[in-house]
Amino acid sequence: MGTPDFSVPPLESLHEHGYAVEAVVTQPDRPKGRGRKVISPPVKRTAIALGYETLQPESIRADWFEARIKQIEPDLLVVAAFGHILPKHILTLPKFGAINIHASLLPKYRGAAPIQWAIINGETQTGITTMLMDEGLDTGDILLTESTDITSKDTAGTLHDRLSEIGADLLIRTLKGIETGAIRPIPQDHSAATYAPMLQKKDGLIKWENPAETIETFIRGMNPWPCAFTVYQNRRIKIYRAEIGKMELPEPPGTVIRGFADELRVAAGEKALSILELQGESGKRLPVNEFLRGHKIPPGARLG
Repeated sequence: MGTPDFSVPPLESLHEHGYAVEAVVTQPDRPKGRGRKVISPPVKRTAIALGYETLQPESIRADWFEARIKQIEPDLLVVAAFGHILPKHILTLPKFGAINIHASLLPKYRGAAPIQWAIINGETQTGITTMLMDEGLDTGDILLTESTDITSKDTAGTLHDRLSEIGADLLIRTLKGIETGAIRPIPQDHSAATYAPMLQKKDGLIKWENPAETIETFIRGMNPWPCAFTVYQNRRIKIYRAEIGKMELPEPPGTVIRGFADELRVAAGEKALSILELQGESGKRLPVNEFLRGHKIPPGARLG
């Protein structure tokens, strides 16, 4: 059970290691982009390529869906970024329950956006947890974990790809441990839980009154989606990369600081940021020097 790109390596890993995938469950096809073309989820495209039956219930409580799962009589459900909270009557159908691949070191960062929030909050380490699912939100017993460092260059995109591959490997190790009886589930310490709520486009607005370090991790955590942005002359400017610099003059937060012609330095609550890569409302994603050739943002301009 999975939907986005994150779910693809675990499915491929199950296939490569010879596990009997009786069906792949994913979200329905949906319209995407400006043209609203109907697109299949990445997991569906992979499942079809591998020759698996694909189920796409609009509601996880649909009678036909429950009937099909009962007919399959699965030993186990494997869930990776599926997009639905599974009800008890589905969780109890498989012989060995349901395993979830979650992109954090639980109980930290339960919820829909653990990768983004780990970077936004300046964490230096995160990882993957495999867990037995219950009716709560990422509250089930822990099976295995694997950690990875968050580097100063990581974006949500690069960390997503790395964790997806780690998750695919950890899934196989988890299944083998269940088969041999080597894994003993460990209850989570619920008092230590933190949450990573779903992000929306509006959440990408940069607050220039924050310190430069905070804004820089925010930009990386929002890259590639929903993407950090600021506003200049009533137009939204997406910012993909920035680096922390020193501010020589005590300018108000959000003020463009005088520099070289191919620089865009902006005052923050503490220090300043040099913007390295950005995109206008109707343009392409560009390095700052190319962007400034067609978009003049003079010293003293206020962003926000």
